[in-house]
Amino acid sequence: MSGPDCSTPVAPDTLLAYWLGELDESTEAQLDEHLLGCGGCSALLQVLVELGDGIRKLARSGALRGVFTDALTKRLAATGLRVREYRVPRNGSVHCTIAPDDDVVVARLEAPLADVRQLDVLVFDPAGQGHERLEHVPFVASASEVVVVPGIDLLRALPVSTMRMQLVAVERGSDRMIGEYTFHHTPWAQLQK
Repeated sequence: MSGPDCSTPVAPDTLLAYWLGELDESTEAQLDEHLLGCGGCSALLQVLVELGDGIRKLARSGALRGVFTDALTKRLAATGLRVREYRVPRNGSVHCTIAPDDDVVVARLEAPLADVRQLDVLVFDPAGQGHERLEHVPFVASASEVVVVPGIDLLRALPVSTMRMQLVAVERGSDRMIGEYTFHHTPWAQLQK
């Protein structure tokens, strides 16, 4: 992925870990030296930084939505965004809201993921009439959770309602239910009465 001038290209996940400050001192020092002399790897790192800037802009505008890794949510909080988090046990529920000054809401769906290769998320609308399927979502099996960031504009517009999500493992073309998660939403203004 780096340019032809690089004899030892750095993997994008290593560059991301470097940017997030997740490398040990020795590895970081070696990578610093490499980046100083490698235009291709430095350019790839710049692309990752610009992508991160774009994600922060989406978060600030309320348009960030999807399934992400925990590293991203920590990075958003570290940049000063207000992150409201809800941890939902497998086959459990949570009472939730969104405050006026929240920038991002995170739902941490607890699940056993050790044997999962492909994971999809089904998001059911409040009326229970239909659902959206998010396919091949990112997850870290050892973390035993999936990090979902719903659209903040959608949450702000919701009345008192109940929404559901399901995690399904896709195995040989069929779905295996991992867990179901229920969100009992109450608008902030109603909680302040």
